[in-house]
Amino acid sequence: MLLIECPYCGPRNEVEFHYGGEAHVPYPEDPSALSDREWSEYLFYRANPKGILAERWQHSAGCRKWFNALRDTRTYRFEQVYEMGTPRPDLPPVPEIPADAAEPDRFAAAAATEGRTETPLADSTGASGTSSAGTSTTDPSSRTEQNGDHHG
Repeated sequence: MLLIECPYCGPRNEVEFHYGGEAHVPYPEDPSALSDREWSEYLFYRANPKGILAERWQHSAGCRKWFNALRDTRTYRFEQVYEMGTPRPDLPPVPEIPADAAEPDRFAAAAATEGRTETPLADSTGASGTSSAGTSTTDPSSRTEQNGDHHG
């Protein structure tokens, strides 16, 4: 469960809040002068950064007030919250995550472990594709026969 810091009420459970989209999107000076494409870009096109994003949030189950938050889209962590109408605070630059320090692809690892892919995984002994029982972990048919789940 995520705690979000309401600037008026303090930290509360995430279920009490309502997401309101990207913050600090300037309203067009003359909306009637915009083309359909420009108007649709104002309404629907938003930034999708990998990192800090300014967002609007409402404490809908509490004080019902709107506020802004700076949230890291990579970690889902709220870096700072601030009241509506105040300028966006500056944060120190977020360090880049080196590509070689990235977390291994857990979905691919799980799929290989469950025999859904042909990619064998190396175990802690350095062997790959072989379980402790000496059977191949990449052949799904052998796994189902061992488990008694064979329906044929």
